[in-house]
Amino acid sequence: MATFTGLNLHNMANIKSQKKRIITNEKRRQANVSVRTSMRTAIKAVEAAIAAKDHAAAVEAYNVANKRLDKAVSKGIVHKNFAARNKSRLSKHINELQD
Repeated sequence: MATFTGLNLHNMANIKSQKKRIITNEKRRQANVSVRTSMRTAIKAVEAAIAAKDHAAAVEAYNVANKRLDKAVSKGIVHKNFAARNKSRLSKHINELQD
């Protein structure tokens, strides 16, 4: 009975190639979770800097968030319009801080 991070392959698939797919799908899922989590954390950092009215920190955090959003789009984790909407919304709030 083979197990991989809590997956019991003995009770799931009978076909060898499907057992391999289960393992690779789990690896990809964990990698996607990591990218999605870092993206959300970066967005929250920008929002925190905006709430604190710290323009310099907001701009710095915004640059990191842009990179994380673009990476998530390139990996197919989020839709390009989701990233564009978030970038636009954050930049709008940062520009309001500057006034």
